[in-house]
Amino acid sequence: MSKTATLNVKNRDILETLQGFLKSILETDDMDAVLVPMHRPGEKAVMPVLISNPEYMDNADPLAPSFPINAAKLVSRLTRKPSGGKMAVVLRPCEIRAFIELVKLKQANTEDIIIIGTDCLGAYGNNDYSVFSGENPMESTRKFTQAILADKKITDTDVELSHACRVCEHPVAENADIAIGLFGVDIHNQLLIQAKTEKGEELISNFNLKETAIPSARKKAVDALITKRKADRDEMFKATSEATASIEKLSAYLSGCVNCYNCRVACPVCYCRECVFVTDVFDHDPSQYLQWAERKGGVTMPTDTLFYHITRIAHISLACVGCGQCSNACPNDISLVELFRTLSYRTQTAFDYEAGRSLDENPPLSEFFEEEYANVVGIE
Repeated sequence: MSKTATLNVKNRDILETLQGFLKSILETDDMDAVLVPMHRPGEKAVMPVLISNPEYMDNADPLAPSFPINAAKLVSRLTRKPSGGKMAVVLRPCEIRAFIELVKLKQANTEDIIIIGTDCLGAYGNNDYSVFSGENPMESTRKFTQAILADKKITDTDVELSHACRVCEHPVAENADIAIGLFGVDIHNQLLIQAKTEKGEELISNFNLKETAIPSARKKAVDALITKRKADRDEMFKATSEATASIEKLSAYLSGCVNCYNCRVACPVCYCRECVFVTDVFDHDPSQYLQWAERKGGVTMPTDTLFYHITRIAHISLACVGCGQCSNACPNDISLVELFRTLSYRTQTAFDYEAGRSLDENPPLSEFFEEEYANVVGIE
């Protein structure tokens, strides 16, 4: 099911138009709240805020190039048990894909929410966004949006979008109930509003939107962007593979790790209530450290950093959506997203699986096929 309409842009201001659209959604009879990225008064940071008062929507900034948290984890908390109300959640494509994985892992459900996805223009790292946004974050979002869609230079500085965004081949929200289209659209005059599910179509039926066909310019723009990002992604895979091709190289790659576990906390699909790395299993006795030091001549502290990352890779590579929050959260700027994307791509390809692609696909290892990998298990 797919129904496409146009939303007229008010005063040639895309941000004001989106705020008005989301405010209208919140004001519908059965909508209790909207989760949307927002500037809190007096704060430069953009954080997900659950809004119930339509007046708060004037500070919403769903296109801000800021990505301090993957909101899939927040939506998981909001939907794990019945909330007694109905919510709309505005998410990036990678957040939607992470949420889909959490639903399949029984950590969330879609029953009482409407997912609103926007074309993703990318985001800066936390520190870079603070510099980029300046004293007028809303105006910086407007300039950013116009520059990205016109394929122009954004700033005079050397600050780039996060590496995760530059190699992401999923800039369009494929699994939203309502998708807002920006690429290949004259954003000064109109936006595309696409209802992709019955829930989405029911919601936009409340508004007097003119139905339209998807313009050919949109497909051309999206295809060109995906082609470029895939080429950059493959170059990243090659470089990362070479940089981590042995245990020695991998150890050097991860040598800055201090076992803060920020990457685990930031990862949207790392959902265990109790992590083995914060239990007594790795709370070694003092004598153990001395024995290691005596046997090896010296032991790097903290210990178990390499084992920690290998365990995480084995744990979440089938669910990794490449959002980059692991790198964004690392205090020592380790290139974690490059490593995790490289390995998770290989793992998912081996199972013909793509994290977040569809709710109808069961995660690998959760079901058994007798004919699968016959050459590996030795079945003739």
